[in-house]
Amino acid sequence: MKERVAEVLGKIRPSLQADGGDVELIDVTNEGVVKVKLVGRCSGCPMSQMTLKNGIERVLKEEIPEVKSVQSV
Repeated sequence: MKERVAEVLGKIRPSLQADGGDVELIDVTNEGVVKVKLVGRCSGCPMSQMTLKNGIERVLKEEIPEVKSVQSV
């Protein structure tokens, strides 16, 4: 599943990079929890949790039903 998550993050990445940020995949647990690190402008942005939940998590859940949640580490 980690490869599938990385592929979907690759689709999301250009939107984040357009605003000076990015996302790094840290881990995918057996329970379907995706752990990511927001970097660049995303790391200090007050909207980062909204980006994480309403953007990254939503898209991952739509494309990969096994994903239960996304956490920033």
